[in-house]
This record gives sequence, C-alpha cells and structure tokens, in this order.
Amino acid sequence: MPAIAETQARWRWPQGDRRWLVWPLLVLVGLPLFMLMAAWLQPQPDIWSHLSTHLMPTLVRHTVLMLLVVGVGVAVLGVALAWLSACCEYPLRRLLDPLLVLPLAFPTYVLAFVYLGLVDYSGPLQSQWRAWFDATPGLLKALSEPGGVLLILILAFYPYVYLLARASFIGGGLAAFEASRSLGQGPLRTFLRISLPMARPALVAGLTLALMESLADFGAVAIYGFDSFTTAIYRTWLGMFNLTAAVQLASILMLFVLVLLAAERFSRSPGGEQPERRPTGHRIRLSGARAWAATLFQASVVLVAVIVPLIQLLVWAWPGLPGILSSGMLTVIGNTMILGLVGAVAVLLGGILLLFATHRTSSRQTLFGEVAAVGYAIPGTVLAVAIMLAFVHLDQWAGTALAGGLTALILAYLIRFLRVTWGPLDGVASRIRPEYVEVARSLGVPRYQRLLRVNLPLLWPGLVTAFLLALVEIAKEMPATLLLRPFGWDTLAVRIYELTTEGQWQMAAVPSLVLVILGAIPVVVLIRRASVLR
Repeated sequence: MPAIAETQARWRWPQGDRRWLVWPLLVLVGLPLFMLMAAWLQPQPDIWSHLSTHLMPTLVRHTVLMLLVVGVGVAVLGVALAWLSACCEYPLRRLLDPLLVLPLAFPTYVLAFVYLGLVDYSGPLQSQWRAWFDATPGLLKALSEPGGVLLILILAFYPYVYLLARASFIGGGLAAFEASRSLGQGPLRTFLRISLPMARPALVAGLTLALMESLADFGAVAIYGFDSFTTAIYRTWLGMFNLTAAVQLASILMLFVLVLLAAERFSRSPGGEQPERRPTGHRIRLSGARAWAATLFQASVVLVAVIVPLIQLLVWAWPGLPGILSSGMLTVIGNTMILGLVGAVAVLLGGILLLFATHRTSSRQTLFGEVAAVGYAIPGTVLAVAIMLAFVHLDQWAGTALAGGLTALILAYLIRFLRVTWGPLDGVASRIRPEYVEVARSLGVPRYQRLLRVNLPLLWPGLVTAFLLALVEIAKEMPATLLLRPFGWDTLAVRIYELTTEGQWQMAAVPSLVLVILGAIPVVVLIRRASVLR
C-alpha cells in the first residue's frame, strides 16, 4: 500500500507545474475584452452624434424586443415540447423526439432566407394566396417584414431549452410528479408547483444560451433587414470606415451578454451543480384525442422547423446541383474545408492545453479555465472588430502585417470555440481511471510512451468528437469570417450571405445544403450519445 500511495503521488502532476498553462489562453481571451475597453480612450464625437440620434434608440428597442420575444418563445415552446417528450407516452413519440433537435443543424441565415423566399410578396405562398383570394393575409405579410426574423430565431434556438429541460424532467420530474399526483394534486398544479421549479436551473441555462445566440446572430437579422448591434457594427466599420466606433458599439453589445451571464449564474441553486439523476417513474400514457393532439403538436414543429426548409432547399438547389462541381464552388468548398481544418486543429490543441491545465486540479484553477473558455459567449462580430483593432495597433508598432491575414481569423476561431473542444475532452477524461496510467508507470513505461500508448487511446473518442464539433462550427461561422477573411478566402457561409443579400435564393440553396449536411454531423453525434433522447 505504501508503494501504491507513492506511485499515485508521483503520477499526479504538481499543480504548480500546470498552473501556467492556462495563462496564455487567459491572455488570448482577455485581448478582445481589453480592446473593447481601450477603444473608449479614443472618443469619436462626430460618429456618436450620428449614432445616438439616428441609430441607438432603434438598436436598444430592437435588442430588448428580441430578448423578450425570443425568450418567451423558446421558453414556452421548449418547455412544452420537453414536458410532453419526457413525461408522456403517445403515438410516434420515439420518432419525433430526435427530429425536434434537428433545427440545430440549420444555420439561422439559411432558415431566414428560406422563409423570406417563401413568404415575401413575390414568393410562392403570397403569390398563390393572391391568385386564390385576391388578397394578402396579414400573417404572411407580418412574416415577410423585419420582425419576422424573431420567429426564425425561436425556431432555430428552442432546442437549447428543449434538450436541457427534457433531461431535467426525466432525471427527477417523473418521480416527483407521481408522488404529487398520489397526494391528490391535479396535473396542472403539479406541473407549476413541482416539475417546473425543479427544472428551473436547466430552463435558465437553455434560455441563456438561446438569448446569447440571438444577440450574436448576424446573418438572419441582416437578411431580414432587422437593425441590431451586429449589423450596426458591420456598417460602422465597413460603411463609415470607423473601426474604433465599431469596437465601441461592440462593447455595448458585450454588456447585454454579460448581463445574461450574470443572470444565469445568479439563478443557479446555492448548493452548486445538481447531481446527475437516473430516470425514475413512469410516463403518463395519453389516449384518444389528447394523444393525437400531442403528436400533432410535435409533428407541426418538426414540419415548420425542419421539413419545410429542407424541401424548399432541395427544390431550389435541384437545377443547380451540377454546378456544385464548378471551379468557383469547388474553390469555396476548399476554402471552407481548409479554414475549418486549420481552425479545428488550433482549437483542439487549445482544448488539450486547457484540459491539462484544469483536469483534477483545484477549484480556483478550474475557475481560470472557465474564464479562458468564456470566448464562446462573445459574439463573432465583437471578436472580429476587437482583434482587428488590436492587430492594426500591433502592425503600426512592430511593422508586421497581421491585420487582414489568416492569423487574425484563426485566432478568432480559437477564442470563440475553445469551449466546444474542452467540454468533450473533459467529459472523456473524467471517466478515465488513473489506475491505467499508474500501472503503466509501475511497469517502467517512459512518459512519452504512456502519452502515446495509454493517454491518447483513452482520450481518442473525445478527440474525434471535439475535432468534428470544432470543424462544423467553424464551417458555419459567418460574422467573424465575413469581417476577417483575407481577400479571395470566401467560404460557404460568406457565399450564402452575398447571394442572399442580392435576393438570389436559388443560387444560395446549393451551398446551404452542403452546410446543413455538415451541421447535421454533431446533431447526429448528440442524438446517438445523449441518453436524454432514449
């Protein structure tokens, strides 16, 4: 026993040796935040006179409206779907449950141009309706106006609430629901007083994710012409040619993000993280009209959020599918894959570094890791303008030529998606028993061979998952790529944005289909691995 204790003591990497590993990542994520604050040291009175008079009231009103409408929409829709899926039994439930996650495979800008193409004045729905009734229905007209983008954001982001609330309902809600019913409480009263409060942390976490993604969205709001901070930052930089004012606008958008993060942190239970609970209890078996009403409700959401956009993309893309082999399209696909592969490798190496720096260390070191991975909450537009401003100053000071190069773009990917790789790696590493490495060490296996023959094979599933997730997220990323890409480095997301701003829906359908197929990869991985969907 003393020998084993000595081996364990030797095997553990001293915390002091690992503590410094997290600091380079903290510096990287601190760079854009520092530039956001430093930009206010250079006042831009002329630009701000125009912005405060003509733009800021609209931006604040639209941002508040977006938070309220999207927040209520994703909460109501996500919780309703999660409750039915987790607690009730009805026809086709097992088929519909995984399909409700598929909207995560659609970039918001793809959903936006598909529905705008369907419901605008010259689109097939309004045209056919006018041919039949010689009038334009108010609903279609409202969906084609800028405010219609709020429905798109609800359809795109409700799965965040659905997934987390469903896991919470399954973990403990069923047993509590049965206990409450056995005491004579009605279904509605039990849901409001027992199940919903138990799911509150999961609901708030999902809601925060959905709202942060809404604030960061650029493509959908730009396609619909809905003025937001992200579009204003883009126009201030590339329309008014004032990068400093764009960074100052980005700092205001970052305040909204920080408020959301603070609200999510404040809403957590004082006892810390909830322990994982095994599913208990039995589903409520619905019958008759109630059973088919539940099926119809879930099927309607799948129809609107998945099937209709997919069919419309196929209809538009079918005549242009031979063009996917044209030199221009192959170049765009090649750029997307090169940036995705290089960016994914950089993000994966950052995730491995963060894993070594935080795995089985003190809570303070883990907190540093959480701060280093906070870049996922920074909108891509904010990251782009902050990094560009930093590199412009660096080029002027050191005589380098980093601004406008691939370095700025890869750095933006690394900061934005570090958490995407750290999460899967940490999840796999937490299940590895230290005895494996200790046995190899006791057999005299050198350190580098332990790394190659023991650590890496055990981490391999996490490495593959993390790499795929980073690759797909980078391929779908639009605002940072649009703002930081070097000349001639158009990607699929950039090509879709350029075509949709010109109203060329059919030509945008082919690259959109490619992106949707790529986006389905992590969703399928999630469905296969998530026990919550069983």
